[in-house]
Amino acid sequence: MGSYLVNATFQSKITEEADIIVGLIYTVFGICSLCGNSVLLYVSYKKKNLLKPAEYFMINLAISDLGMTLTLYPLAVTSSLSHRWLYGKQVCLFYAFCGILFGICSLSTLTLLSTVCCLKICFPAYGNRFRREHGRILIACGWAYAAIFACSPLAHWGEYGPEPYGTACCIDWHSSSVNTVAMSYTVALFVFCFIIPCGVIVTSYTLILITVKESRKAVEQHVSGPTRMSNVQAITVKMSIAVCIGFFAAWSPYAIIAMWTAFGSMEGIPPLAFAVPAVFAKSSTLYNPVTYLLLKPNFRSTLAKDFGVLQKLCIRTCFCLKALQSCSYRSVLEVRLNSFKGRNESSCNSVQTVEGCSYFPCEKCNDTFECFKNYPKCCQERLSTMECTPRESVSLESSLQAKQKQGAKKSVKVVVQGEESTQNDNFEITLETIPAHSRFANL
Repeated sequence: MGSYLVNATFQSKITEEADIIVGLIYTVFGICSLCGNSVLLYVSYKKKNLLKPAEYFMINLAISDLGMTLTLYPLAVTSSLSHRWLYGKQVCLFYAFCGILFGICSLSTLTLLSTVCCLKICFPAYGNRFRREHGRILIACGWAYAAIFACSPLAHWGEYGPEPYGTACCIDWHSSSVNTVAMSYTVALFVFCFIIPCGVIVTSYTLILITVKESRKAVEQHVSGPTRMSNVQAITVKMSIAVCIGFFAAWSPYAIIAMWTAFGSMEGIPPLAFAVPAVFAKSSTLYNPVTYLLLKPNFRSTLAKDFGVLQKLCIRTCFCLKALQSCSYRSVLEVRLNSFKGRNESSCNSVQTVEGCSYFPCEKCNDTFECFKNYPKCCQERLSTMECTPRESVSLESSLQAKQKQGAKKSVKVVVQGEESTQNDNFEITLETIPAHSRFANL
């Protein structure tokens, strides 16, 4: 009977088509979150010596989002696509623990970030004293704060259990309406992990906006304002505001529906009304890297530079693979050419002269007109002979180039003179040697 109740509890309460859609959305969110937060941590590691103290909170937020991505998304995707929770009660407790731990850690990090920005801009006398060591201490306090509320249900202050839609786990909201201890935990969680952080964040950014507005008025009136934000502080404030807005937009629907279940009647709430806010809540892991990409110029430049290096590396790898393939093809071709040369070497090498004319007919001919007459024919025979031995053509080309270089020192000028008559034609050919440097002077 107990196993039947457990199996019935872990069955999905929404349609199979809705589960498939939820699983696909989780898949897209998980891939984007994994890539985005990993790239953010990589760029931050490369520029670790240039990081400002306030940027440590953004890095901690990326670590928290990456932890939520790695622990929650694989279980949620497979369970949604299977139309039931697949992993039993113990893994359900682990899933709920990680969701509360990383969720509260992200919220506390954003709260601390807004407080630090407010101190630096509105109260510079205190904010300028903020150092990296202070940031690390505050980050450790944020993790401890989240761990207290995440471990409390394991110590039986509150309870973990399956979500009303059946394919994920979180706080057992229904037990708050029947158990006083569970009710006290839900109230504490709602006050200290949602109401107070929201109030601190809203107050901090309101003070920042008021200070910036007063500073602009002072500048317009040519009076030195109380503070002046640097470009780095302005970018940090913009990023933190954008991330906070995204975080609250993602988690507020789930918080409202959870409080409705805890303090009201659960029977009037359809399971799909829990599934949709849960999807929005898990999208909070995307906003931090997207905000960094849109608002942080150094992040974009570093990413573009590293992407260019990666692209060049990929191109070199492709060329190396093609070179290896061409080398293997060339080795086979050389073997075949060597065998072809062995069969035809005697016949190709036996052709030295053609009809009494050598490769260089001008050296053998006695008369100039005889050389001109035999040259085209000898040249054609020479080309047909050279086609038999491709390797000899290379040596002949090298010898021709060498002779051309030697012949560059001396040039022969040929002047043809003559007059035409009805009876005969008289031509006079004059050969004279001219210097190489003046060969083109008369052209």
